[in-house]
Amino acid sequence: MTNLVETAKSQIKQAVVSAVGQATAAGELPEVHIGEMVIEVPRDKQHGDFATNVAMQITRQAKKAPRMIADILVNNMEFKDTLIEKVEVAGPGFINFYFKKDWLYQVISAIDKEGTGYGKINIGNGQKVMVEFVSANPTGPMHMGNARGGALGDCLASVLDWAGYDVTREFYINDAGNQIEKFGKSLEARYIQLLKGEDAFVFPEDGYHGEDIKDHMKDFIALEGDKYLGIDSEERKTAFVEFALKKNIDNLKADLKLYGIEYDVWFHESELYENNEVQETVDYLVENGYAYEKEDAVWFKASEFGAEKDEVLVRNNGIPTYFAADIAYHRNKFVKRGFDRVIDIWGADHHGHVARMKGAMKAVGCDPDKLDIIIMQLVRLLRNGEVARMSKRTGRSITLRDLLEETSIDAARFFFNMRQAGSHLDFDIDLSVEQSNDNPVFYVQYAHARICSIIKLLEEDGVNIKPADQVDVSLLVAPEELELLKKLAELPEEIKSAALTMEPSRMTRYVMDLAGLFHSFYNACRVKVEDQALMMARLKLVDSVRIVVKNVLDMLGINAPEKM
Repeated sequence: MTNLVETAKSQIKQAVVSAVGQATAAGELPEVHIGEMVIEVPRDKQHGDFATNVAMQITRQAKKAPRMIADILVNNMEFKDTLIEKVEVAGPGFINFYFKKDWLYQVISAIDKEGTGYGKINIGNGQKVMVEFVSANPTGPMHMGNARGGALGDCLASVLDWAGYDVTREFYINDAGNQIEKFGKSLEARYIQLLKGEDAFVFPEDGYHGEDIKDHMKDFIALEGDKYLGIDSEERKTAFVEFALKKNIDNLKADLKLYGIEYDVWFHESELYENNEVQETVDYLVENGYAYEKEDAVWFKASEFGAEKDEVLVRNNGIPTYFAADIAYHRNKFVKRGFDRVIDIWGADHHGHVARMKGAMKAVGCDPDKLDIIIMQLVRLLRNGEVARMSKRTGRSITLRDLLEETSIDAARFFFNMRQAGSHLDFDIDLSVEQSNDNPVFYVQYAHARICSIIKLLEEDGVNIKPADQVDVSLLVAPEELELLKKLAELPEEIKSAALTMEPSRMTRYVMDLAGLFHSFYNACRVKVEDQALMMARLKLVDSVRIVVKNVLDMLGINAPEKM
C-alpha cells in the first residue's frame, strides 16, 4: 500500500523536527512543542510541492517573529536521504518544500505493482463499521432524497472499505409501530372506497395519500375480490399490510439493486419486538435513572443530554414510540453485534433527532462519539431549467425508479456524490444525459475511453505497454506530465481524507481533476512520437491514469467504458 504523499509529509516532519532540535541545541530557539504539524499542497504551483506554517504555530513559544523562526529552521535543515530538493521561506513565515522529480516518478512503479488495488490504505485496521443508509419507510416508494442517500451511503461504505475498515452496509426496515398502523388504516380505507365508493369510508386524516395505496388495493381486489368487506377490521388490516408491505419491500430491494447497491443486512424493526429488545432497553433506562413515568407514559431524560426536551418512550396506551425502537436498534448495533463505529445517513428533517440519539447512547452505556450521523440536505430535480416535481412517465411524484428511467445509473450516482451531504443539491436531468464535456460523468468516462483508444491503436501498430522497470519515466518532464504524476500520487491521501471526513464527494472531485489534467496532457503531448523511449514513458503514464480513473469509478460504483 503505497502513499507517496504521506511519505513526503513524513520526510518534511522529520526535517522540521530535526531542525528544531539543532536550533535549540545551538541556542537559536528555546525549547518548543510543535504538536500537530499542518502540511498542505500550495494552491500556487510556484510555492513548491508542499508548505507548512509550523513557524507560525510556535511563534508564542519561541517569542520571535514567524519569518525569523522560519529562517532559523531552514538554516538548520538537512536533506540527506530524503527526496527534498530545496526549501524556501515565503510571505510572513511559510516554509515551502520542493521535491526532486524522482519522488513523482515512483508513482508509476506503485501503480504498476498494485494495479486495481492502488489507492488502498489501512487507517481502519479492520475496525468494524456499519453504514446504515436509505432505510426508506416501506409504506411507500423511494423518493429523490432516498436516491441521494443511497449514492452517498454506498460510496462512503466503499471509501471506508478502501481505507481498511471492515464495512457492513445495512438497511433498517420500519415494519412495526405507528407508521404500519397508519399504513393498514390507509389501505383499509382505499379498499372500501374502491369497492363501495368514496363516501362509503372516511379516509384517515393522517393516512398515506399516495396513489400507490390505491394501486395496492386494486391489485388486492383483482386477486381476492370483496370478500374482506365482511371480516373484522383488525384482521382485514393485517391481511392488507402483509400483502402490500411485502410488495413494497420487494420493490425497495429491486430498485436498490438496479441502482447498484447490495446490502449486507436488511434489519427488520419487528425483530426488536420479537426479541424483546425494545422492552429490555426501556427497562434499562428506567432502572438506571434515565427514564421516568409521568401521565401514564414513560419518558427519556433527553434534556439531561443536551436535547431541548424530554422524549416519550412508551405512550400512555402502552405502545412504545419510534424513538424507543430506535434506541433499541442502535443499542443492538453496538452491544449485541459489536460494531466499533456506526454511521447513519439521515435526511434534513431528522436534524433535531441527533442530540437525543447521542444522549440515549450514553444512557445505555455506549460511547456516543462512536455514533456518527450525517445529515443530508434536500435535492431539487431540474428539467429544462425548471424545478421538476412530477415524473414524466407517471405524472406522480418522482421516485428513484422514475429518475433512473430519465438518466443513467452512472450519472445519478456521480451527480449525487458531487456535493457534500450537508449541501443542497440541484440535479440537472438534462445535463446528466448530455454527451459533452459539460457533463462531469461523461467528461470522466470519456477520459477513460480515450486512453483505451490510444492503447488499442498503439497495440495495432505493435507498440505494447511495458512493465515500469523497463520504462525510462525520467523522460516525463513536460508540465502536463508532471501535473498528472502529482495527481496520481495524491489518490491514497484523498481516500484517507474522504474516509476521515466521511465525504465521498472528495472522490468525484479528485477524478474530475484527474480527467481534466489528462485532457490537458492529451492536447499538449502526443503519445505516439518518433522517440521510442519517450513514447513508452508516455504510454505508461496514460495507462497509469487509466488504472486510477477506473479504480475511483469502481469505488463509486460507476462504469469505466472502453468505448464511447
